[in-house]
Amino acid sequence: MKNIIYILLSFFLFLGVSGFAQEENLDKYPEPVGGIEEMVKNLDYPASAKDSGIEGKVFVRVIIDETGTVTETSILKSVSEDCDKAAMDAIKKTKFTPGIKDNKPVKSEVTIPIMFKLS
Repeated sequence: MKNIIYILLSFFLFLGVSGFAQEENLDKYPEPVGGIEEMVKNLDYPASAKDSGIEGKVFVRVIIDETGTVTETSILKSVSEDCDKAAMDAIKKTKFTPGIKDNKPVKSEVTIPIMFKLS
């Protein structure tokens, strides 16, 4: 069967604005430029995980700056070291639109769930 990497359709679980601002909601949350498909292009299922039959959902905490650049990633929920690294690498390679608050781009924090599934 073909190996498939799924990125959840419920793409973002928002944690709100990070850092210095105390706002809990943005007017518009960051989105990957080119859509989820662009992130999928950057995502590789690690051979070690495939060979070991490892599947699961990695949750990555992501800080996106005012220009839409990913400035920081960290793992909130791990599947395996290799899957975690693959998820973070794919996110770091992806350009985002910035979060918007009061018609201005702002630094924001989102959690991105990425599902690794063999089928």
